[in-house]
Amino acid sequence: MTAADTIFEDLGEIDYKPAWDYQEEQFRRIVDAKLFNREHPEENKPVVHHLIFCEHPHVFTLGKSGQANNLLVQDDFLKKINASFYKINRGGDITYHGPGQIVGYPIFDLEQMKLGVKEYIFKLEEAIILTLAAFGIESERLDGATGVWLETKTANARKICAIGVRASRFVSMHGFALNVNTNLDYFNYINPCGFVDKGVTSMQKEKGETVAMEEVRAVLKRNLQKVFELSFV
Repeated sequence: MTAADTIFEDLGEIDYKPAWDYQEEQFRRIVDAKLFNREHPEENKPVVHHLIFCEHPHVFTLGKSGQANNLLVQDDFLKKINASFYKINRGGDITYHGPGQIVGYPIFDLEQMKLGVKEYIFKLEEAIILTLAAFGIESERLDGATGVWLETKTANARKICAIGVRASRFVSMHGFALNVNTNLDYFNYINPCGFVDKGVTSMQKEKGETVAMEEVRAVLKRNLQKVFELSFV
């Protein structure tokens, strides 16, 4: 895998729908560049990847393979807790995004990176595991499930980072959500990722104190750069 020219953007706090629309825009840009190169190999237009960080207001998203009954509340209650709900085109089941959570959307040409989807997800998990280790939190993968977990071999197994991706024409969309100072009460309104027997946690809960979001973002950005061999432009 060679170094991949990548645009990095931190969008700050942004509603889910405009962030999704922006992802789709960048996805189409990369796909269009790939198609152009196939039709005009003599010109070879550069394909520049895109990595987005952001933070969303309270929102629940349901993947295309998810079950609607994993959202445990009705529309009127969503309004009461200032949350929205979207059915979206990523894989996976239901998850929650909200303040205090770092959401990452890598829009990568996996073909150029010579990565299959499983290896791509493995590398996302690796970058998260390395980031948590830098803050003294030991984490790992759980067999049969995506994301990053703590104490998977115990009755107290709990997820700290959800991963749900879409790949079309070998270009990725959607991504990961790392719970830093997240209000975990909102997970009580869903069966997170379809699980009914496992908990959810955050860096704040594990550390027993508020964690500096800017520090986590900086470490996470470096680890993604290292794991995927990104060259930011």
